[in-house]
Amino acid sequence: MATPTSRTSFTIGTRKSKLALEQTELVRSELKKAYPDYDFQIFSKETAGDLNTTIALKDFTSKNLWTEELEELMIAGQVDFIVHSLKDVPTLLPDTCTLGPMMPREDNRDVLVVKQGLSFKSLEEIPAGSVVGTSSIRRTAQLARKYPHLKVQDIRGNIGTRLAKLDADDSPYTCIVIAAAGLLRLDLEDRITQYLDSKNGGMLYAVGQGALGIEIRKNDSQLQEMLNGIGHQETTYACLAERNLLRTLEGGCSAPLGVESEWIQGSDGSKKLRMRSVVVSVDGQQAAQVELDGDVNSPESAEAFGVTVANALVADGAGAILEEIQRKKLIKDNVSS
Repeated sequence: MATPTSRTSFTIGTRKSKLALEQTELVRSELKKAYPDYDFQIFSKETAGDLNTTIALKDFTSKNLWTEELEELMIAGQVDFIVHSLKDVPTLLPDTCTLGPMMPREDNRDVLVVKQGLSFKSLEEIPAGSVVGTSSIRRTAQLARKYPHLKVQDIRGNIGTRLAKLDADDSPYTCIVIAAAGLLRLDLEDRITQYLDSKNGGMLYAVGQGALGIEIRKNDSQLQEMLNGIGHQETTYACLAERNLLRTLEGGCSAPLGVESEWIQGSDGSKKLRMRSVVVSVDGQQAAQVELDGDVNSPESAEAFGVTVANALVADGAGAILEEIQRKKLIKDNVSS
């Protein structure tokens, strides 16, 4: 494939975790197929989110736990682009950065993983009082709504660490809820007890879950064109819609917002993007939920559809839920300071 300039060597930035490196290799491999004469090196580093695995995610003040240090390297020209788990990427990027087209999405659902040796097959079977491990406020809220008889306890660390904590003899956890994509990419599908979605388990996933975010400098037209060659339009449009939904609600990465997007055949033969979305109070007592279909055939229409879904959620009560969460957070921050 021809490109506008003669640059043929690129450095890819990523986190050091096994999953991050595996995901980066997926991108590198696709680019290498498309540009066999080009050289793609991987540079990895630990980020703030990797180094501190004791603080609960909801208690961090920054939303850039996994991205900021790598973005600084890219802006400085030390790496050419960065591969992220898209769900970890804040909806507001530095002014000089942007997301390129996205490759086909892995399974976007959450999954239940039961402690080894236990025979439970679904969330419905987990006994009252059992402890579910998750570090996500979104999962915590949805579990409180659907399974108020279960206890939720924070669990941090990479996938291997969380599985080890779950399976330990002295573990307090009966199960954990985690993204399917990470387990599948690490060939750990055998640990999946139950796939969770709106029809099974009643759980909606995180914005961008299962997709890879490839962040580039805004003025890098060569990389933009190269990524167009490996990008997947339906994944890109769906994720742009999801991200603009979150951006419009201004909830950031810690908002208890769940989504479920799928492409459906319209009555006129065209494809439409169907999005289900829910905002749940942390205690599970209040929820706003919508399901809408949109004509999405460009980045602009994808982002516009995200705004439409956000406005529908606000009309159904999401604004009040998010305002109350923010009010409690400000009180907590003032007390701790």
